Formats: sequence, structure tokens, C-alpha cells
Amino acid sequence: MYQLENKKIWVAGHNGMVGSAIVRSLQHYNRHILTTTRQELDLTNQQNVMDWIKKNKPDTIFLAAAKVGGIHANNSYPAEFIYDNLTIETNIIHAAHLNNVEKLVFLGSSCIYPRNASQPISEDELLTGELESTNEWYAIAKIAGIKLCQAYKKQYGCDFISVMPTNLYGPGDNFHPENSHVPAALLDRFHQAKMCDAPKVEVWGSGTPFREFLYVDDLADACIYLSQHYTGVLPVNVGTGADLSIRDFAHLIAKTVGYKGEIVFDTSRPDGTPRKVLNVSKLADLGWTYSTELSKGLKLYYDWYLENIQTLRNH
Repeated sequence: MYQLENKKIWVAGHNGMVGSAIVRSLQHYNRHILTTTRQELDLTNQQNVMDWIKKNKPDTIFLAAAKVGGIHANNSYPAEFIYDNLTIETNIIHAAHLNNVEKLVFLGSSCIYPRNASQPISEDELLTGELESTNEWYAIAKIAGIKLCQAYKKQYGCDFISVMPTNLYGPGDNFHPENSHVPAALLDRFHQAKMCDAPKVEVWGSGTPFREFLYVDDLADACIYLSQHYTGVLPVNVGTGADLSIRDFAHLIAKTVGYKGEIVFDTSRPDGTPRKVLNVSKLADLGWTYSTELSKGLKLYYDWYLENIQTLRNH
């Protein structure tokens, strides 16, 4: 078991939804947490990253920094999605090796798996089929990150592991009207509709795809757990192992928000992968399962949204 006590821990991407959740979880243990803003450290600059790691000497790294977004963002900015993510992970993983970082946890995404992967998706489905075209740029960059960790482990014995979360929601989410993921887009849309008493809300797609959703603080807890209990080569899926249709998810968010109007599905918009639910038996065998049920998580999510709505609007 890898001990995190008394370690210097760098959370790369601490201002993002995942990174901020990892910081919250780590703070329960009063650990020495290192963070950097974009102004302090450009993660796409290899020399800057090398110099920073050499100077600050982290023992452990949680690599949560990434350029992220929903279907629209992935389709609109393919160059940035592949280049920025490749550059960030390459710079950090290589510098971690050269500076003898003891443990690195790389955060991937369930979009790394083939569009038509067997369901629920197990870790060995990686690279067995064609990717979903709406997010292939991001997926390819994340696959490269997994392979980087595996390569440095194989050649140098580095204890670098990869974690593949399912769809996330929770505090710190991005509510950009076009570049957000499904939970944020729907929560904001239903809240605005409730506020102006709109008779109907439009939801992108047919509503028929099935998705799995995990509260981000559960992911953070899993990342910390895996950093201590896992040293394997294969990535580890993190999710609930249960899914529901986007139609049902939309109705659940409407109920959480208190919106009582009509929900209309725009079938001219892309659906993405027909179904995506992770096989989390490997994680369960390691001794971890999620604790926040969807209805409770959405309530916490909406409460946080209401508390931070002015800040979110300004961004």
C-alpha cells in the first residue's frame, strides 16, 4: 500500500471540476498539497513544467489538468482538443519520470472506448474498435496518456496508473451554454426555464442514448483510494455500473430543479454513443464502490449551482 501521509502532492488542474474535488478530498487528511494557476505555470510549455517539478519536488501527482468539453466543443475545436491534451500529459508524465515522482495518477475518460464496445465496458475493450466520431480527438489524446503511463512503467518501473471515470457532475462543473457536458447544460437550461416560467425546454438529441453518471466527489475519493491500493498496468474504470436514458435523466433534473413544463427532444442534434456504461468490477474487487446516489448527488449539485450562480454567470 502506497502511503500518502507526509507526501508533497501536486494536483495538476486543481481549478477544474475533478481537480478541485481531489483537493477537497485530500484536505481531509491535512496533506501537503501543491497547486498552480495557469498564470503561474503553462502546462503546455515543457521547460516550464520540468523546471517547476524539479523545484517543487512533488512525491505524488494527480494529473487532472485537461481541455474538456461536450460534443459541440469537441466538434468545433478538434485541433485544440488533441494538441493541448497531448502536450499537457506528455510534459507532466515525462517530467515526473525524470524527477523521480513516486506515484502519478492520470485521469482519462470513458470516451477512450470504442463506440460499439460491449456493454458494460471493461478495461480490456480499449483499442478494440472505432471511436465515437464526436469526441475522437479528445479520446485519442487520453489513450496516448494511458500508453505513456504504461510505457514509463514498462521501461523504467514508474508507478504511474490511469483512472477512467464515467460521465461526471457536481461542484466545479462548466456551464458554458455551448461547451458544457450534458448534466451542466440540462441543469442550467431547466433552471432558467423555471425562472422565466417557460412552457417547454429543448434537449439535444433523441433522448434514447443511455449514460452513466458519477458524482465528482466520489471520483476524487476513488482516485485517492487507487493511488494507495493500485499499481497495475491496465486503466481502472470508475463509475456506478448503472445507467439510464438521457430522457429519464432530463426528467430527473427537471424534478430536482422543480421545472414542471414540457420537455422536447431535438432529434436534429447528434446523440453520440448509443450506450455507455462501465464495468466497475475491477474497482469493486480492489475494495471501492461509489457512495452518492444520483438523486442525492443532483440535489447537492443544484444546491451548489444556486450558491454560485452569479460567479458562473460572470464566466
